[in-house]
Amino acid sequence: MSFNTFGRLFRFTSFGESHGPAIGCVVDGCPPRIALTVEDIQRELDRRRPGQSRFTTQRQEPDRVKIMSGVFTDETTGRQVTTGAPIMLIIENVDQRPKDYSAIKDKYRPGHAGYTYDVKYGIHDYRGGGRASARETAARVAAGAIARKIVPGLLVRGALVQMGPHKIDRARWDWNEVTKNPFFCPDAKQAEFFADYLDGVRKAGSSCGAVIEIVAEGVPAGLGAPIYAKLDGDLAAALMGINAVKGVEIGDGFATASMSGEDNADEMRMGNDGKPVFLSNHAGGILGGISTGQPIVARFAVKPTSSIRIPRRTVDKFGRDTEIVTTGRHDPCVGIRAVPIGEAMVACVLADHYLMHRGQVGEGTAWPFPPRGSEPRVG
Repeated sequence: MSFNTFGRLFRFTSFGESHGPAIGCVVDGCPPRIALTVEDIQRELDRRRPGQSRFTTQRQEPDRVKIMSGVFTDETTGRQVTTGAPIMLIIENVDQRPKDYSAIKDKYRPGHAGYTYDVKYGIHDYRGGGRASARETAARVAAGAIARKIVPGLLVRGALVQMGPHKIDRARWDWNEVTKNPFFCPDAKQAEFFADYLDGVRKAGSSCGAVIEIVAEGVPAGLGAPIYAKLDGDLAAALMGINAVKGVEIGDGFATASMSGEDNADEMRMGNDGKPVFLSNHAGGILGGISTGQPIVARFAVKPTSSIRIPRRTVDKFGRDTEIVTTGRHDPCVGIRAVPIGEAMVACVLADHYLMHRGQVGEGTAWPFPPRGSEPRVG
Protein backbone atom coordinates (compact mmCIF):
# COMPACT_ATOMS: atom_id res chain seq x y z
CA MET A 1 0.00 0.00 0.00
CA SER A 2 1.55 3.30 -1.11
CA PHE A 3 1.15 6.93 -0.06
CA ASN A 4 1.62 6.60 3.70
CA THR A 5 3.96 9.61 3.87
CA PHE A 6 2.85 13.22 4.29
CA GLY A 7 4.87 16.39 3.66
CA ARG A 8 7.93 17.56 1.72
CA LEU A 9 10.70 18.76 4.06
CA PHE A 10 8.85 18.11 7.32
CA ARG A 11 7.25 14.76 6.70
CA PHE A 12 5.96 11.76 8.55
CA THR A 13 5.14 8.17 7.62
CA SER A 14 2.44 6.50 9.70
CA PHE A 15 2.06 2.77 10.25
CA GLY A 16 -0.26 0.31 11.96
CA GLU A 17 -3.91 -0.72 11.96
CA SER A 18 -6.88 -0.26 14.25
CA HIS A 19 -6.69 -3.75 15.77
CA GLY A 20 -3.02 -4.50 15.21
CA PRO A 21 -0.42 -4.55 18.02
CA ALA A 22 0.57 -0.91 17.62
CA ILE A 23 0.37 2.27 15.57
CA GLY A 24 2.91 5.02 15.15
CA CYS A 25 4.93 7.15 12.78
CA VAL A 26 8.42 8.13 11.73
CA VAL A 27 8.93 11.91 11.56
CA ASP A 28 11.69 12.99 9.20
CA GLY A 29 13.04 16.45 8.43
CA CYS A 30 12.74 17.89 11.93
CA PRO A 31 15.60 20.34 12.51
CA PRO A 32 18.10 19.53 15.25
CA ARG A 33 18.32 21.14 18.72
CA ILE A 34 14.59 21.64 19.21
CA ALA A 35 13.57 20.80 22.78
CA LEU A 36 11.29 17.76 22.72
CA THR A 37 10.06 15.47 25.49
CA VAL A 38 7.55 12.65 25.53
CA GLU A 39 5.29 14.90 27.61
CA ASP A 40 5.09 17.39 24.72
CA ILE A 41 3.62 14.67 22.52
CA GLN A 42 1.53 12.97 25.20
CA ARG A 43 -0.26 16.23 26.01
CA GLU A 44 -1.71 16.37 22.49
CA LEU A 45 -2.51 12.65 22.35
CA ASP A 46 -4.48 12.92 25.57
CA ARG A 47 -6.79 15.43 23.91
CA ARG A 48 -7.60 12.96 21.10
CA ARG A 49 -7.74 9.86 23.30
CA PRO A 50 -10.99 7.83 23.16
CA GLY A 51 -13.21 6.91 26.10
CA GLN A 52 -13.01 10.22 27.95
CA SER A 53 -16.77 10.90 27.95
CA ARG A 54 -20.03 9.19 27.08
CA PHE A 55 -20.02 11.10 23.81
CA THR A 56 -17.10 9.21 22.25
CA THR A 57 -16.20 5.57 21.65
CA GLN A 58 -15.67 3.67 24.89
CA ARG A 59 -12.58 1.92 23.57
CA GLN A 60 -10.09 2.30 26.43
CA GLU A 61 -6.76 3.15 24.86
CA PRO A 62 -4.24 5.00 27.08
CA ASP A 63 -2.37 6.07 23.93
CA ARG A 64 0.96 6.19 25.75
CA VAL A 65 3.62 7.24 23.27
CA LYS A 66 7.25 6.13 23.24
CA ILE A 67 10.06 8.02 21.49
CA MET A 68 12.28 5.36 19.97
CA SER A 69 14.86 7.53 18.17
CA GLY A 70 15.86 11.02 17.10
CA VAL A 71 16.37 12.70 20.49
CA PHE A 72 19.39 13.22 22.73
CA THR A 73 20.03 14.87 26.08
CA ASP A 74 22.08 18.02 25.50
CA GLU A 75 25.04 17.94 27.91
CA THR A 76 25.24 21.73 28.06
CA THR A 77 21.62 22.47 28.96
CA GLY A 78 20.45 19.11 30.26
CA ARG A 79 17.45 19.27 27.95
CA GLN A 80 16.30 16.54 25.63
CA VAL A 81 16.53 17.84 22.08
CA THR A 82 16.05 16.58 18.55
CA THR A 83 19.17 15.42 16.71
CA GLY A 84 17.98 15.94 13.14
CA ALA A 85 17.64 12.18 12.68
CA PRO A 86 14.28 10.49 12.06
CA ILE A 87 12.05 10.47 15.14
CA MET A 88 10.20 7.19 15.59
CA LEU A 89 7.07 7.26 17.73
CA ILE A 90 5.12 4.15 18.75
CA ILE A 91 1.75 3.77 20.50
CA GLU A 92 0.63 0.30 21.57
CA ASN A 93 -2.97 -0.84 21.06
CA VAL A 94 -4.21 -2.42 24.28
CA ASP A 95 -8.01 -2.66 23.93
CA GLN A 96 -8.68 -4.40 20.63
CA ARG A 97 -11.96 -6.33 20.24
CA PRO A 98 -11.91 -7.78 16.72
CA LYS A 99 -14.77 -10.14 17.66
CA ASP A 100 -17.09 -7.11 17.60
CA TYR A 101 -16.80 -7.27 13.80
CA SER A 102 -17.02 -11.02 13.24
CA ALA A 103 -20.74 -10.95 12.41
CA ILE A 104 -20.25 -8.37 9.64
CA LYS A 105 -16.84 -9.39 8.30
CA ASP A 106 -18.25 -10.25 4.85
CA LYS A 107 -20.64 -7.28 4.64
CA TYR A 108 -19.85 -3.80 3.39
CA ARG A 109 -20.82 -1.00 5.76
CA PRO A 110 -22.60 1.80 3.85
CA GLY A 111 -20.50 4.95 4.04
CA HIS A 112 -17.41 2.97 5.04
CA ALA A 113 -14.26 2.19 3.05
CA GLY A 114 -14.55 -1.60 3.11
CA TYR A 115 -15.98 -1.87 -0.41
CA THR A 116 -13.43 0.46 -2.02
CA TYR A 117 -10.57 -1.34 -0.25
CA ASP A 118 -11.76 -4.64 -1.68
CA VAL A 119 -12.09 -3.10 -5.15
CA LYS A 120 -8.57 -1.68 -5.05
CA TYR A 121 -6.57 -4.27 -3.08
CA GLY A 122 -8.69 -7.42 -3.17
CA ILE A 123 -8.60 -7.51 0.63
CA HIS A 124 -9.76 -5.32 3.49
CA ASP A 125 -9.29 -5.50 7.24
CA TYR A 126 -12.85 -5.67 8.60
CA ARG A 127 -11.63 -5.23 12.20
CA GLY A 128 -12.47 -1.58 12.57
CA GLY A 129 -11.36 -0.75 9.06
CA GLY A 130 -7.63 -1.39 9.39
CA ARG A 131 -5.74 1.52 7.83
CA ALA A 132 -9.05 3.30 7.10
CA SER A 133 -9.79 3.50 10.82
CA ALA A 134 -9.62 6.84 12.62
CA ARG A 135 -7.29 5.05 15.04
CA GLU A 136 -4.47 5.92 12.60
CA THR A 137 -4.98 9.61 13.34
CA ALA A 138 -3.24 9.23 16.70
CA ALA A 139 0.00 9.07 14.69
CA ARG A 140 -0.88 12.36 12.98
CA VAL A 141 -1.51 14.05 16.32
CA ALA A 142 1.86 12.81 17.57
CA ALA A 143 3.61 14.20 14.49
CA GLY A 144 1.69 17.46 14.87
CA ALA A 145 3.01 17.87 18.41
CA ILE A 146 6.52 18.01 16.95
CA ALA A 147 5.46 20.29 14.10
CA ARG A 148 4.05 22.85 16.56
CA LYS A 149 7.57 23.42 17.91
CA ILE A 150 9.21 24.24 14.57
CA VAL A 151 7.60 27.59 13.70
CA PRO A 152 8.56 30.17 16.38
CA GLY A 153 5.54 31.77 18.04
CA LEU A 154 3.01 29.54 16.30
CA LEU A 155 -0.31 28.95 18.07
CA VAL A 156 -2.76 26.50 16.49
CA ARG A 157 -6.19 26.07 18.09
CA GLY A 158 -9.37 24.32 17.01
CA ALA A 159 -13.01 24.26 18.01
CA LEU A 160 -16.22 22.47 17.10
CA VAL A 161 -18.55 25.12 15.66
CA GLN A 162 -21.44 22.97 14.42
CA MET A 163 -22.95 19.61 15.35
CA GLY A 164 -25.55 18.21 13.00
CA PRO A 165 -27.58 21.24 11.84
CA HIS A 166 -26.90 23.19 15.03
CA LYS A 167 -24.31 26.01 15.01
CA ILE A 168 -22.65 27.97 17.79
CA ASP A 169 -23.33 31.65 18.45
CA ARG A 170 -20.09 33.36 17.43
CA ALA A 171 -20.93 36.31 19.67
CA ARG A 172 -20.36 33.94 22.60
CA TRP A 173 -17.00 32.58 21.30
CA ASP A 174 -14.58 32.03 24.20
CA TRP A 175 -11.41 30.00 23.64
CA ASN A 176 -11.27 29.25 27.38
CA GLU A 177 -14.51 27.27 27.08
CA VAL A 178 -12.96 24.79 24.63
CA THR A 179 -11.19 22.94 27.44
CA LYS A 180 -14.22 23.00 29.76
CA ASN A 181 -16.57 20.72 27.81
CA PRO A 182 -16.21 17.37 26.00
CA PHE A 183 -17.00 18.88 22.60
CA PHE A 184 -14.12 21.39 22.21
CA CYS A 185 -16.91 23.96 21.87
CA PRO A 186 -16.15 27.70 22.37
CA ASP A 187 -19.79 28.50 23.17
CA ALA A 188 -20.65 27.36 26.72
CA LYS A 189 -24.41 27.63 26.21
CA GLN A 190 -24.39 25.65 22.98
CA ALA A 191 -22.16 23.01 24.56
CA GLU A 192 -24.98 22.29 27.03
CA PHE A 193 -27.38 21.89 24.12
CA PHE A 194 -24.93 19.60 22.29
CA ALA A 195 -24.89 17.26 25.31
CA ASP A 196 -28.65 16.70 25.18
CA TYR A 197 -28.70 16.56 21.38
CA LEU A 198 -25.93 13.96 21.14
CA ASP A 199 -27.44 11.88 23.94
CA GLY A 200 -30.54 11.57 21.79
CA VAL A 201 -28.54 10.65 18.71
CA ARG A 202 -26.55 8.04 20.60
CA LYS A 203 -29.57 6.43 22.27
CA ALA A 204 -31.30 6.19 18.88
CA GLY A 205 -28.32 4.19 17.57
CA SER A 206 -27.57 6.85 14.98
CA SER A 207 -24.77 9.39 14.42
CA CYS A 208 -24.29 12.99 13.29
CA GLY A 209 -21.70 15.14 11.54
CA ALA A 210 -19.86 18.27 12.63
CA VAL A 211 -17.91 21.30 11.42
CA ILE A 212 -14.50 22.05 12.92
CA GLU A 213 -12.70 25.40 12.73
CA ILE A 214 -8.92 25.68 13.03
CA VAL A 215 -7.21 29.03 13.68
CA ALA A 216 -3.43 29.38 13.38
CA GLU A 217 -1.93 32.56 14.84
CA GLY A 218 1.67 33.71 14.70
CA VAL A 219 2.07 32.54 11.10
CA PRO A 220 4.70 34.69 9.37
CA ALA A 221 3.89 36.36 6.08
CA GLY A 222 5.40 34.75 2.99
CA LEU A 223 4.76 31.03 3.50
CA GLY A 224 3.52 29.20 0.43
CA ALA A 225 3.91 29.67 -3.31
CA PRO A 226 1.69 31.04 -6.07
CA ILE A 227 1.25 27.92 -8.21
CA TYR A 228 1.85 24.29 -7.19
CA ALA A 229 2.62 24.73 -3.51
CA LYS A 230 -0.20 27.07 -2.52
CA LEU A 231 -0.47 27.19 1.25
CA ASP A 232 -4.26 27.01 1.13
CA GLY A 233 -4.09 24.13 -1.36
CA ASP A 234 -1.82 22.12 0.93
CA LEU A 235 -3.97 22.92 3.96
CA ALA A 236 -7.07 21.80 2.10
CA ALA A 237 -5.39 18.54 1.07
CA ALA A 238 -4.18 17.90 4.63
CA LEU A 239 -7.60 18.47 6.17
CA MET A 240 -9.41 16.59 3.40
CA GLY A 241 -7.13 13.64 4.11
CA ILE A 242 -8.52 13.22 7.63
CA ASN A 243 -10.92 10.31 7.98
CA ALA A 244 -14.60 11.17 7.29
CA VAL A 245 -13.87 14.74 6.10
CA LYS A 246 -16.04 15.69 3.11
CA GLY A 247 -15.44 19.42 2.71
CA VAL A 248 -12.86 22.15 3.47
CA GLU A 249 -12.99 25.94 3.25
CA ILE A 250 -10.42 28.66 3.90
CA GLY A 251 -11.49 32.00 5.38
CA ASP A 252 -15.09 32.79 4.43
CA GLY A 253 -14.96 29.91 1.96
CA PHE A 254 -18.23 29.17 0.18
CA ALA A 255 -19.83 32.27 1.70
CA THR A 256 -17.67 34.42 -0.59
CA ALA A 257 -19.73 33.28 -3.56
CA SER A 258 -22.62 35.46 -2.34
CA MET A 259 -20.44 38.48 -1.45
CA SER A 260 -19.64 41.51 -3.56
CA GLY A 261 -16.09 42.42 -4.49
CA GLU A 262 -16.04 45.37 -2.12
CA ASP A 263 -17.34 43.25 0.75
CA ASN A 264 -14.92 40.41 0.18
CA ALA A 265 -11.71 42.44 -0.32
CA ASP A 266 -9.59 42.75 2.82
CA GLU A 267 -8.72 46.45 2.84
CA MET A 268 -5.33 47.62 4.15
CA ARG A 269 -3.79 50.57 5.99
CA MET A 270 -0.26 51.25 7.22
CA GLY A 271 0.27 50.54 10.89
CA ASN A 272 2.37 52.55 13.33
CA ASP A 273 5.17 49.99 13.00
CA GLY A 274 5.48 50.61 9.26
CA LYS A 275 3.81 47.34 8.33
CA PRO A 276 0.44 47.00 6.59
CA VAL A 277 -2.61 46.24 8.69
CA PHE A 278 -5.57 44.33 7.25
CA LEU A 279 -8.99 45.67 8.21
CA SER A 280 -10.68 42.27 7.79
CA ASN A 281 -9.74 38.65 7.13
CA HIS A 282 -12.21 37.20 4.64
CA ALA A 283 -9.28 35.47 2.90
CA GLY A 284 -8.42 33.47 6.00
CA GLY A 285 -4.82 34.69 6.12
CA ILE A 286 -3.82 33.55 2.62
CA LEU A 287 -3.68 35.49 -0.67
CA GLY A 288 -2.40 33.99 -3.92
CA GLY A 289 -1.37 30.84 -2.08
CA ILE A 290 0.93 32.82 0.28
CA SER A 291 0.35 33.71 3.94
CA THR A 292 -0.39 37.36 4.76
CA GLY A 293 0.68 37.27 8.39
CA GLN A 294 -2.93 37.32 9.57
CA PRO A 295 -4.45 34.37 11.44
CA ILE A 296 -5.06 31.44 9.11
CA VAL A 297 -8.64 30.21 9.38
CA ALA A 298 -9.80 26.87 7.97
CA ARG A 299 -12.96 24.85 8.49
CA PHE A 300 -13.77 21.27 7.59
CA ALA A 301 -16.94 19.20 7.56
CA VAL A 302 -16.96 15.72 9.10
CA LYS A 303 -19.65 13.30 7.97
CA PRO A 304 -21.75 11.20 10.39
CA THR A 305 -20.05 8.04 11.66
CA SER A 306 -20.87 5.20 9.28
CA SER A 307 -21.01 2.54 12.03
CA ILE A 308 -24.55 2.74 13.43
CA ARG A 309 -27.04 0.38 15.07
CA ILE A 310 -29.89 1.20 12.70
CA PRO A 311 -30.32 -1.51 10.01
CA ARG A 312 -29.06 -0.44 6.58
CA ARG A 313 -29.32 -2.18 3.21
CA THR A 314 -26.04 -3.37 1.71
CA VAL A 315 -24.33 -6.22 -0.16
CA ASP A 316 -21.72 -8.71 0.91
CA LYS A 317 -18.44 -9.70 -0.72
CA PHE A 318 -20.17 -12.63 -2.41
CA GLY A 319 -22.56 -10.35 -4.31
CA ARG A 320 -25.66 -10.99 -2.22
CA ASP A 321 -28.16 -8.37 -1.04
CA THR A 322 -28.34 -8.18 2.75
CA GLU A 323 -28.76 -5.84 5.74
CA ILE A 324 -26.22 -4.72 8.28
CA VAL A 325 -26.27 -3.50 11.89
CA THR A 326 -22.95 -2.42 13.39
CA THR A 327 -22.40 -3.19 17.07
CA GLY A 328 -19.36 -2.48 19.21
CA ARG A 329 -17.85 0.82 20.32
CA HIS A 330 -18.16 3.80 18.01
CA ASP A 331 -18.26 7.59 18.18
CA PRO A 332 -21.80 8.96 17.71
CA CYS A 333 -20.08 12.11 16.39
CA VAL A 334 -16.58 11.42 15.15
CA GLY A 335 -16.16 15.15 14.56
CA ILE A 336 -15.56 15.76 18.27
CA ARG A 337 -12.16 14.07 18.32
CA ALA A 338 -11.34 15.55 14.92
CA VAL A 339 -10.47 18.87 16.60
CA PRO A 340 -6.93 17.92 17.77
CA ILE A 341 -6.43 15.99 14.52
CA GLY A 342 -7.23 19.10 12.45
CA GLU A 343 -4.88 21.16 14.60
CA ALA A 344 -2.11 18.62 14.05
CA MET A 345 -2.49 18.56 10.27
CA VAL A 346 -2.47 22.37 10.07
CA ALA A 347 0.67 22.45 12.24
CA CYS A 348 2.37 19.89 9.98
CA VAL A 349 1.62 21.90 6.85
CA LEU A 350 2.86 25.14 8.41
CA ALA A 351 6.07 23.49 9.65
CA ASP A 352 6.66 22.05 6.19
CA HIS A 353 6.14 25.42 4.48
CA TYR A 354 8.25 27.22 7.08
CA LEU A 355 11.19 24.94 6.30
CA MET A 356 10.65 25.25 2.54
CA HIS A 357 10.55 29.05 2.82
CA ARG A 358 13.74 29.09 4.87
CA GLY A 359 15.41 26.82 2.34
CA GLN A 360 14.50 29.13 -0.53
CA VAL A 361 15.11 32.62 0.91
CA GLY A 362 17.42 31.88 3.83
CA GLU A 363 17.57 33.99 6.97
CA GLY A 364 17.75 37.39 5.30
CA THR A 365 14.00 38.01 5.40
CA ALA A 366 11.73 40.42 7.22
CA TRP A 367 10.85 37.83 9.82
CA PRO A 368 13.62 36.37 12.02
CA PHE A 369 14.88 32.82 12.26
CA PRO A 370 16.64 31.43 15.33
CA PRO A 371 20.39 31.96 14.86
CA ARG A 372 22.59 28.94 14.49
CA GLY A 373 24.02 27.64 17.73
CA SER A 374 21.22 29.23 19.77
CA GLU A 375 19.68 27.56 22.79
CA PRO A 376 16.99 24.98 21.97
CA ARG A 377 13.48 26.36 21.79
CA VAL A 378 11.06 25.22 24.45
CA GLY A 379 7.58 24.72 23.00
